[in-house]
Amino acid sequence: MPALLPDGGPRRLMALSVLVNMLGWGIYLTAGVLYFTRAVRLPAAQVGVGLSIAGAVALAAGVPVGHLADRRGARGVYSGTLALGAVAMAGLCLARSFWSFLLFASLAAVAQTSGPAARGPLIQRYGGDRPAAFRAYLRAVANVGISVGALLAGWAAQTDTPSAYLLLIAGSAATWAAGATLVLFLPTAPPVRSAPGPRWTALRDRPYLLLTVLDGVMAMQYRVLTAAVPLWLVDRTPAPRWSVSGVMLVNTVVVVLFQVRMSRTVDTARAGGIAFRRAGYAFLAACVLLSVLPGWWLVGALFAVTGLLTPAAVRWAERERERATTDLANPANPANPAN
Repeated sequence: MPALLPDGGPRRLMALSVLVNMLGWGIYLTAGVLYFTRAVRLPAAQVGVGLSIAGAVALAAGVPVGHLADRRGARGVYSGTLALGAVAMAGLCLARSFWSFLLFASLAAVAQTSGPAARGPLIQRYGGDRPAAFRAYLRAVANVGISVGALLAGWAAQTDTPSAYLLLIAGSAATWAAGATLVLFLPTAPPVRSAPGPRWTALRDRPYLLLTVLDGVMAMQYRVLTAAVPLWLVDRTPAPRWSVSGVMLVNTVVVVLFQVRMSRTVDTARAGGIAFRRAGYAFLAACVLLSVLPGWWLVGALFAVTGLLTPAAVRWAERERERATTDLANPANPANPAN
């Protein structure tokens, strides 16, 4: 067990904070849409529009929060984003109309989107000589928390009562507050001086903007899994309601098992592009399967695609890396540094 934990001190405290916070986020991801439609009694169309608006609001918050973390210190800003998430979840417990839902769902989206931007400097500071590996480790920890949250959400989905959903969202608020408190025990991270030059220089980088747009398109996978699939399973298929939690659980367990391992294979820009392209093909294939398979076939496809496709993709990437390394070492290869 100690081998699975990072070194003591700030790294372990950060991991604990992420674990606690992501437990609450896992509850919201899995049961949030069901809470809005079956407890608050909002139409699914309104929930979809509201979450889309919330996502657009959150998109604009990441860069300013990142700058604020650089100027004022990442620890306080990161803790503040988690506290904002706690306020948002508590507000959702009281939401009874579209506008109150929209307000607090937007705050939750801002907290979730801006939190990693504020956490970035902390990862750089406490990640040692391999901050990318530590980032991947924290992502695996996050998915452990999401898995536990998904299990709890499965209980609420199977019970399917307003009080069960409300209890879970209240518990989510408590985990966000606990995460914010844990962050305050980290050593103070001094502000980072920004390099001189235009503040919005990234907006002039066309390849970067194109990649951002493509990444935004790929990010639809999250809403397919956390919004479309739960509503579909509960309202349009004969599958038991707990399958909503099961699908999310399989997804996060696969990420926990293979996230760090996968990060070792993506060590160049070209390798990252290949992995990104294959992820797009996998997402397309999964959506096609979801659209044509009915009933229990649909549930089986969800578990099969989620549970088997990711390990296959990881192994495929490893083989590509091994082959590239072998080719590069070949004396006859013009790319060999010795030539």
